[in-house]
Amino acid sequence: MADNKDEVSEIVSGDPTQKQQEQEQEVEKLAERIKNPLADIPNATLLRDVKDFAQRFGLDHDLPTLQRGALVAKDPANFENVEGITPDEVEVLRNEVLHKWRQPKPLFFTIILCSIGAAVQGWDQTGSNGANLSFPGSRSISLRKITRMRRGNQWIVGLVNAGPYIGSAFLGCWCSDPLNYYLGRRGAIFVSAVFCVLTPIGSAVSQSWPQLLVTRLLMGIGMGAKASTVPIFCAENTPASIRGGLVMCWQLWTAFGIFLGFCANLAVKDTGDVSWRLQLGSAFLPAVPLLLGVFWCPESPRWFIKKGKVDRAYQSLLSLRNHPIQAARDLYYMYSQIQIEEQIAGKSNYITRFFQLFTIPRVRRATLASFVVMIAQQMCGINTMAFYSSTIFAEANATVTESLFASWGFGLINFVFAFPAVWTIDTYGRRALLLFTFPQMAWTLLAGGFAFYIPQDSRAHLGVIAFFIYLFAAFYSPGEGPVPLTYSAEVFPLSHRGPYDPLSTSK
Repeated sequence: MADNKDEVSEIVSGDPTQKQQEQEQEVEKLAERIKNPLADIPNATLLRDVKDFAQRFGLDHDLPTLQRGALVAKDPANFENVEGITPDEVEVLRNEVLHKWRQPKPLFFTIILCSIGAAVQGWDQTGSNGANLSFPGSRSISLRKITRMRRGNQWIVGLVNAGPYIGSAFLGCWCSDPLNYYLGRRGAIFVSAVFCVLTPIGSAVSQSWPQLLVTRLLMGIGMGAKASTVPIFCAENTPASIRGGLVMCWQLWTAFGIFLGFCANLAVKDTGDVSWRLQLGSAFLPAVPLLLGVFWCPESPRWFIKKGKVDRAYQSLLSLRNHPIQAARDLYYMYSQIQIEEQIAGKSNYITRFFQLFTIPRVRRATLASFVVMIAQQMCGINTMAFYSSTIFAEANATVTESLFASWGFGLINFVFAFPAVWTIDTYGRRALLLFTFPQMAWTLLAGGFAFYIPQDSRAHLGVIAFFIYLFAAFYSPGEGPVPLTYSAEVFPLSHRGPYDPLSTSK
C-alpha cells in the first residue's frame, strides 16, 4: 500500500530529473528547428504557404520570386535544381559563394557604420588613459598629497575611470532591449550615439570630479546600449556567407578605436592645462559620423518583420542584396524563423528563459562556459592597460611624452595583432586559441611586474617593462580579445540568446 502511494505521488509530482531532461530535449529540438524551419516542409505545402504569405502582406507582384526564394532557402545546397529558377539567379547564387564580398553599396555602408560604432567603443575607453597623467592635479585631488588623502584620491580617480563600465553594466546594456523594441536598431544606435557625442564634451568642460563622474556614467549608458545593438544590427543586415567574418570586426575595430584614442592623446599632449580636457573630449569625434549616418543605413529586416511590416522588410533586403532572389530567400527564411521564435515565446516569457539559463543543464553549461570566458576577458589585465598604461609607464620613470608614446605603441600592437584572429579562429578553434594565449598572457604580465625591480637609473628599466606589456597585447589580441564574443554567440541555442545578450555585454 505504501509502495502504491509512493508511485502515485511520483506520478503526480513528477521526477525532477526527468522534467529537466524533457526541457533539455525540447530546447534541442527547437534549436534544430530554428536553424532551418523550412527543411521538412513538402514543396507543394511550402509553395502554398508562400502564396498565402504574399497575399497577406501585399507582395503578390513578386510571388514567383518569393516562391523560388523559399525553395532555395529550404535546400540552399541544391539551388540549381529549383524549378523555374533563371540562369541569372543561378549565377547570382553561385557568386554568393565564389565571390562573397561582392555586395551592394548600402550593405558596405552599413558595415562601415558598424565598424565606426566599434571604434567609438575603443576611443571612449582610452580618452582617460592620457588624461590620468594630468586631470587629478587640476581637479584638486592630486595623487601626490599626504598619504591619508592619497588613498581617497586614488579611489576617486578609479571611480571616474570606471564610470563608463558602471553605467554600461547597470543601465546601458539593460536599456538596449526597450530601445530596440520601440525605436528599432537604427533608433537605438542613434540614441546611444547622442550619448557618445555629448558626454565626452561634458567631460571636457566639467568643473569638479562629481560632474566628471556623472558624465562618465552617462557615457556608459551610450556605450552599453551601442555594444548590445551594433553587432546585432550588423549580423541581421548581412548575408550568411559573410556574417561569420563580420563577427570578428567588432573586436578588430574596437582595437582600432583604442589606437585612435592613443593617437589623439599624443596629438594634444603639448596644449598645457587643457590637454586632459581635449583628451577626454576628443572621443566625441568618431561618434559624429555614427550619429549622422545611421539613418542612411537600411533598417534591420528582422525588426521590420517582428513589427509586422513585411513589405518594408522586403524593401530593406532588396537594397542589402544583389538580386531579388536573394532578398526573397532571406525574407521568407527570416519570417519562418521568427514564427518559431514567437511560438517559443508563447510557451515561455523572457523571465522564464532567463532563469532557464541556470536551470536547464544544456543551457546552464553554455552559460557557465560563456561566463568564464567573458569574465576572464575583463579580468585578464587588458582593462588595466587600456585605462592606465600611461600611468604605468609614468610610474616606470617615463616622462609624459614617453608615457604617451609607449601607450601609443601598445594601442598599435593591440590593433595589428587582432588581424591574425580572422583566420586562426576558424583554423585552430576557439578553445585552442584560449588555451595557447592565456599562459602567454600570464607570464608576460608577471615578467612585466618583476621588471619594475630593475633599477630606475638603468636604461633597461622602461624598455623591459614596455617590451613585456607589448608581448601581453600581442597574445591578447588574437585570443581573449575576439574569442569571447564569438564563443558566446555560438554556444547558446537561438531560443536563449536573447536573455543572455545583455548579461554578457554587462560583464
